[in-house]
Amino acid sequence: MIETERLVLPPPDPLNLPLRTLEVGCTGRWELLNVPGAPESTLPHGLPPCAPDLQREAEQLFLSSPAWLPLHGLEHSARKWQRKTDPWSLLAALGAPVPSDLQAQRHPTTGQILGYKEVLLENTNLSATTSLSLRRPPGPASQSLWGNPTQYPFWPGGMDEPSLTDLSTREEAEEEIDFEKDLLTVPPGFKKGVDFAPKDHPAPVPGLLSLSRLLEPLDLSGGDEDESEAAGSPKGDPASASPSSTPLARASSLEDLVLKVGSYQSWKQEASTVVSPLEPPKPLPQEQWAVPVDVTSPVGDFYRLIPQPAFQWAFEPDVFQKQAILHLEQHDSVFVAAHTSAGKTVVAEYAIALAQKHMTRTIYTSPIKALSNQKFRDFRNTFGDVGLLTGDVQLHPEASCLIMTTEILRSMLYSGSDVIRDLEWVIFDEVHYINDAERGVVWEEVLIMLPDHVSIILLSATVPNALEFADWIGRLKRRQIYVISTVARPVPLEHYLFTGNSPKTQGELFLLLDSRGAFHTKGYYAAVEAKKERTSKHAQTFGAKQPTHQGGPGQDRGVYLSLLASLRARAQLPVVVFTFSRGRCDEQASGLTSLDLTTSSEKSEIHLFLQRCLARLRGSDRQLPQVLHMSELLRRGLGVHHSGILPILKEIVEMLFSRGLLKVLFATETFAMGVNMPARTVVFDSMRKHDGSTFRDLLPGEYVQMAGRAGRRGLDPTGTVILLCKGRVPEMADLHRMMMGKPSQLQSQFRLTYTMILNLLRVDALRVEDMMKRSFSEFPARKDSKAHEQALAELTKRLAALEEPDVTGQLADLPDYYSWGEELTETRNMIQRRIMESVNGLKSLSAGRVVVVNNEEHHNALGVILQVSSNSASRVFTALVLCDKPAVPESARDKGPAAPAVPYPDDLVGFKLFLPEGPCEHTVAKLQPGEVAAISTKVLRVNGEKICEDFTKRQQPKFRKEPPLAAVTTAVQELLRLAQAYPAGPPTLDPVNDLQLKDVSVVEGGLRARKLEELIRGAQCVHSPRFPAQYVKLRERVRMQKEMERLRFLLSDQSLLLLPEYHQRVEVLRTLGYVDEAGTVKLAGRVACAMSSHELLLTELMFDNALSALRPEEIAALLSGLVCQSPGDAGDQLPSTLKQGVERVRAVAKRIGEVQVACGLNQTVEEFVGELNFGLVEVVYEWARGMPFSELAGLSGTPEGLVVRCIQRLAEMCRSLRGAARLVGEPVLGAKMETAATLLRRDIVFAASLYTQ
Repeated sequence: MIETERLVLPPPDPLNLPLRTLEVGCTGRWELLNVPGAPESTLPHGLPPCAPDLQREAEQLFLSSPAWLPLHGLEHSARKWQRKTDPWSLLAALGAPVPSDLQAQRHPTTGQILGYKEVLLENTNLSATTSLSLRRPPGPASQSLWGNPTQYPFWPGGMDEPSLTDLSTREEAEEEIDFEKDLLTVPPGFKKGVDFAPKDHPAPVPGLLSLSRLLEPLDLSGGDEDESEAAGSPKGDPASASPSSTPLARASSLEDLVLKVGSYQSWKQEASTVVSPLEPPKPLPQEQWAVPVDVTSPVGDFYRLIPQPAFQWAFEPDVFQKQAILHLEQHDSVFVAAHTSAGKTVVAEYAIALAQKHMTRTIYTSPIKALSNQKFRDFRNTFGDVGLLTGDVQLHPEASCLIMTTEILRSMLYSGSDVIRDLEWVIFDEVHYINDAERGVVWEEVLIMLPDHVSIILLSATVPNALEFADWIGRLKRRQIYVISTVARPVPLEHYLFTGNSPKTQGELFLLLDSRGAFHTKGYYAAVEAKKERTSKHAQTFGAKQPTHQGGPGQDRGVYLSLLASLRARAQLPVVVFTFSRGRCDEQASGLTSLDLTTSSEKSEIHLFLQRCLARLRGSDRQLPQVLHMSELLRRGLGVHHSGILPILKEIVEMLFSRGLLKVLFATETFAMGVNMPARTVVFDSMRKHDGSTFRDLLPGEYVQMAGRAGRRGLDPTGTVILLCKGRVPEMADLHRMMMGKPSQLQSQFRLTYTMILNLLRVDALRVEDMMKRSFSEFPARKDSKAHEQALAELTKRLAALEEPDVTGQLADLPDYYSWGEELTETRNMIQRRIMESVNGLKSLSAGRVVVVNNEEHHNALGVILQVSSNSASRVFTALVLCDKPAVPESARDKGPAAPAVPYPDDLVGFKLFLPEGPCEHTVAKLQPGEVAAISTKVLRVNGEKICEDFTKRQQPKFRKEPPLAAVTTAVQELLRLAQAYPAGPPTLDPVNDLQLKDVSVVEGGLRARKLEELIRGAQCVHSPRFPAQYVKLRERVRMQKEMERLRFLLSDQSLLLLPEYHQRVEVLRTLGYVDEAGTVKLAGRVACAMSSHELLLTELMFDNALSALRPEEIAALLSGLVCQSPGDAGDQLPSTLKQGVERVRAVAKRIGEVQVACGLNQTVEEFVGELNFGLVEVVYEWARGMPFSELAGLSGTPEGLVVRCIQRLAEMCRSLRGAARLVGEPVLGAKMETAATLLRRDIVFAASLYTQ
């Protein structure tokens, strides 16, 4: 039986078949013979030989059947070919690039080659790791999208990129010597030198040499200075005596050096003309970077200017859209600040179409991932060639339009992605998100880092400071930004109050703000009266400040049933109900069990859509409580949308709502962020929200953003906004402020991060200081830089033209005298400020106290306090002050006596009180604390109220000539008597002994003031007759020098607000070993650059080997503490390995926090460690081990949506750690992180978005 089976098997080789081939002749014809054997031929020499396939033979012998290989003596089976050593190959190096090229010079008319010229080549040895130029060759194809953390970014737009010409010019400027003008002619210690200037001489007698002409350059005439002055050669002429060129100061950055070269060359040209010291600096022409565009007049010639638009719509674009399109065609940057639902997306669509027409690329950034997914679906349906890049999804990265979050664009810019080369537009949607305290800095970083060839499109809701923001970007990028704003909403809104569900008011809405923007107080009072009828007697109040929520879910159910029935009857559905609590959203939707708003056909459509969407989930995930509960709500036309809902359910809700199948949607504030899903009506459950720290009223911008969802363009004539008054009716002022107030301004949230610092430190040509200078927070201080530079140049010329003061002989101590006087004045002012800030000092300034007044109108004038204001925050003193008789208004007399032009010791040491020259007059003045120069020990008995009334009365024209009261005359006479008795100032209260001020600065200031007074009294310069003139010269020079120092400070890095924090953070990095002493980024710093968040903590954990010994699921569980947003602590049921891991992570965080505190940062150790939340460690651990999602709900009370978000962010962190591990050379850790990411990415947590299908 076995033999028979063997016979029927096919033979193993074709040669063993019972056949023979015969070649007949040389025609190539073959015959098949039924006889076994080798092929034969009728040719005399047989078939030509053929070599067997060596590869197939080796595979058959050694790989397919290695059984014949001997088990022992393998040394005889293996063959070894000795490699030939070539040591010289180790020394081989690529040739240096050719630094120059020959360029043909042709005749401009005929084109004939006239010759060749050698020209230097730029960018000959560039690479992605050495250059920021766009001319560098592209990197590997695998890194073209995301770039590489080791690559340099491209040169940011707005900064001057130094070229080879600039570098050579700079070297010439530094080393250039003019051998005709810049040579020194006077040796050190000599009074005269060699004069090389050519002079005209009579021609000598032929054949004779002129000895005087030969010796003339040595100037051995021996004449003294008086003779030379008499001869007309001025002493010390700077043009002839010793002209020495001012050396060019070096700078710490290429940008500053390029600027200084230009300014130095222009200064050299301008220094030849002497400028008068009194000449004021000419103001610079105002640079207008933000250009407002008029959208009130129609664009009549739109289709003539753009006969073939890149994209056409089924509708006629609005005026603001046409204006934006016109500027896009000219490749201008635009800022579109339009009302909600006005159609800002039209501008983005045209830019995408324009890029496709130009065969370039566009990047569309959004603040949230959900908006990115939605825009991907919309743009893909419109354009087709659209890609999506988010943290966990990468679809069509080669597309011409890429949609991503702003964080991903920042990462691509820092990593030098080659996508930036082809970029024409970057569209920033919802740019008002820059106000976000946590993520707003990302927008500023991206705007600063974008290269020059990229144009910017900013889309935002209406903001009050759009021009200021656009001006910042324009100055930043050195290009004009066209600001386009809408005048009004396309669908006007009407705002109502709803007071309850009583039979009398259940169908009544009280109009508060109509569609024209008029506020109706009548409607407000009607709502208050209706509410009062429903309240009990003891609660009848009028507009409570804080509306309290009365009742519970039962009352809410009644209110909503009544309101929705009324809206349904008026055909004002669908409606979005904004509730500022996830729990309240669920409660309100669950409470409406009896409400059914859908027809049978709508129920069928909803059911089919649900089945189709949920089919992608596994069986257990379809039975999740949240899925079942949401399905039941959706079938009745109700929906819930907040961060605690599963992502796939949120997308189902959004899609059903956009189709009009959902009638009521309970949502939180996040639903209004950019999601273009308008409704007929918007309802506010309350006007108060919790912002993370306290309860507060809604801001006008928040209210407008959410209320803007009301009104569907083309469907509704007006949108309806309703505010529920469950408790008391809010105050009218609060409602007016919320509904009609200005939205929040765009404010800078720029802050320094370790990732930013490390990414910039690794690039020599970019500095963190330059990034800080260009931030929006520094814009108010930096926008006048050009004016400061011009003023500094003007002051420099004026200072050079000023005559030096004579400080020789008796005037030798003039500079010291001036500095002593300035220091004494500053010390006295400091002591007086401390007195006015102290309790005892303010107590002493009671009515009747005699003081010395010093302000613009009065200089060292005596006064007496009449009244003291009761406002402790801004205290004001009413005082009777001595003054001169007022001059005739037509005269050119000053307001009051001024300080002496040249202060002598008596003026500086004492107060030298003001004494009237003629008849003594008085005035009653309001004094600020800083205008009280000294507090005397004298107290007068005065009736302040009577004196003030009398003075006020005498200011009236008909009482102006009446004599003052006796009380006024007595006070004036007493003050005059004191002024005459103490011309150098009355005795003053001692701050230490009398006022009991024991502050060290006050005590030391008093001692220093007495020492300065002694020095001033002993000065010799005041005895010189030339003292006044030389003092004025010195004061003018010193004031100019101080102003120049102030301007240099404003232009320098030292004036940056965040500079101290930057030095502190660099010190942290230096202490931890991320950068060396020279600021060079080390390996740990390069690893930290690859992290998306918690860069220091993750890098320290990696370098401490805290993760290498753990299993992948344990690593994922520990890292959840870095991304979890729900506060909580790890449970007691954790395995011991995880408990130890949690403690180790906290220990590392504590160590980093201690280093930060030691380096001076404000964040405490507890605050830094408190950023870690280990509440989901057990949940993530069990999920990574394979537990179904339906069983995770019992492990934690965290909403399902937050759990999903945590796991998604955790997978992103695992991928960044995988890349960092490969960078360090840790393949084991890299493999574990890859495994951890794979374990996390499954089932409902990573279900594909419905928008991408």
